Amino acid sequence: MIASDGVRLAVRTRGRSAADAPTVVCVHGYPDNGSLWDGVAAELEDRYRVVVYDVRGAGESDKPKRKQDYRLDQLAADLAAVVDAVSPDAKVHLLAHDWGAIQTWHAVTGGALRGRIASYTSISGPSLDHAGAWFRSLLRPSPRALGTLLYQALHSWYIGFFHLPLIPELAWRSGIMRRVIGRLDPAEKGAATADGVHGLQLYRANIGSRLGSPATAGTEIPVQVLAPAGDAFVSTPMQTEIGRWVRDLRVRIIPGTHWVARSRPHVVANAAAELIDHAEGGAETRGLRRTRVGATGRFAGHLVVVTGAGSGIGRATALAFAGHGADLVLTDIDPDGRAETARLADELGARVAQYTVDSSDGAAVHAFAADVRDTLGVPDIVVNNAGIGISGSFLDTGEADWQRVIDVNLWGVIHGCRAFAPMLVERGEGGHIVNIASAAAFLPSRMLPAYATTKSAVLTLSECLRAELAEERIGVSAICPGIVRTNITATTRFVGVSEEEEKSKRRRASGLYARRGFGPEKVAADLLRAVERDVAVQPSTPEAKTALVLSRLTPGLLRAAAKRNIGL
Repeated sequence: MIASDGVRLAVRTRGRSAADAPTVVCVHGYPDNGSLWDGVAAELEDRYRVVVYDVRGAGESDKPKRKQDYRLDQLAADLAAVVDAVSPDAKVHLLAHDWGAIQTWHAVTGGALRGRIASYTSISGPSLDHAGAWFRSLLRPSPRALGTLLYQALHSWYIGFFHLPLIPELAWRSGIMRRVIGRLDPAEKGAATADGVHGLQLYRANIGSRLGSPATAGTEIPVQVLAPAGDAFVSTPMQTEIGRWVRDLRVRIIPGTHWVARSRPHVVANAAAELIDHAEGGAETRGLRRTRVGATGRFAGHLVVVTGAGSGIGRATALAFAGHGADLVLTDIDPDGRAETARLADELGARVAQYTVDSSDGAAVHAFAADVRDTLGVPDIVVNNAGIGISGSFLDTGEADWQRVIDVNLWGVIHGCRAFAPMLVERGEGGHIVNIASAAAFLPSRMLPAYATTKSAVLTLSECLRAELAEERIGVSAICPGIVRTNITATTRFVGVSEEEEKSKRRRASGLYARRGFGPEKVAADLLRAVERDVAVQPSTPEAKTALVLSRLTPGLLRAAAKRNIGL
């Protein structure tokens, strides 16, 4: 097709027909061409009509030589011409990356596409007007503002370089620029030299004028920003702190690098499809609720799985999440306790699903996780809390007792992590796994060898899994409470004593825990804080925090104390 100034634009269409499916127009950035969207388009074409075009200066489109031919007003006019050509009678949905997103922002916040756009998903490309205002806001002196400004300046080194005469062109023609970009982001498979050279005019024609004199430009259409956490060129704050200009805004910080559309096309396609379907009249998905800017509740729209939710820390955790807007999936082998937790959560406004699952049964846990995924979606947070207590010396602890406590306290956590972690990775939007360990994990005791062993294993497992999943933006936290007022002592197994003596020990332990007065709701508060701040190891209760410090500074002192006969 021919643009308003006579430049020829190469436009390609794939997927369903305009008569029976929404139209999605994809706009690439620099130094790419329309092939950037090949993977995403393949994911979308069964459901939508997908339109991809090479912007002027790239791919098979004409490559004007004059700098003024690359100004944002002309680029927005190009986009409007494409929209009018491919969908003259219906609104379209926009999906744009990098400079494609920059020019699309200019179009949707100006008059070029007024009344023609149903939704917009932006990746790694802020409005230059918004970016200019954002930079100005950082000029107010404060250490945080200065740090943010310097961070983005380091990410934007190339902008000044691209304004130099001749040298950037030489860097492209010699292959140096291609190698530099490949080092910074291996997902970029090697841009064409012509695309790199001609696209330099995008920077030279627009950066100074737009950033120096930003306009007040907003939009009413639904907007979704996908911000790759590992973007080497555009920082997350610059592209996401735009709520004052966009009334209907969602922000998803996703694992990946600048060219996430190439490396994780299914993540981009799924996120875009959720917004498209909602804009077309479909229900607002949990993902859209979770990422809505300004949503009420710290965990609004989050789906949280809590095992062992029938009492104690599990119940308190479930209710804490419910109180902050989350929906819940509760499991417990005690149906009455679980039902009571569900009732209390329902009173707080949470949507609750209940399951009876033995956490020590791997097949049952995997079947449960699959059912949650298929009926409710992939959870955002998984709390592996189910556990049992056991007290008594190593020599008095039989093989069956060892097997039982390992099955529940350790295998229960392993099963939960193995069932849900792959789902979180595949979804590609991060998440969090919380494993309940104990202060016993770093506090040896001659009377808690079996219990402490399992909790130490849970702590180590959590730290190993945290390292493995970090690049997927999936946090893993181990919560290590000390003496907490729960009913764990009422069901704790005391080995090496008679039945009557076991009952007596349970009563004494229950009284001690009750007098301690540290309720499970305080542990739950620490847990929520650990999820928000992505804390690796979160001790809860004063004695747990003290023990953690001593375990690192004076482990010999703890080993000496362990020789004393102190147990549950």
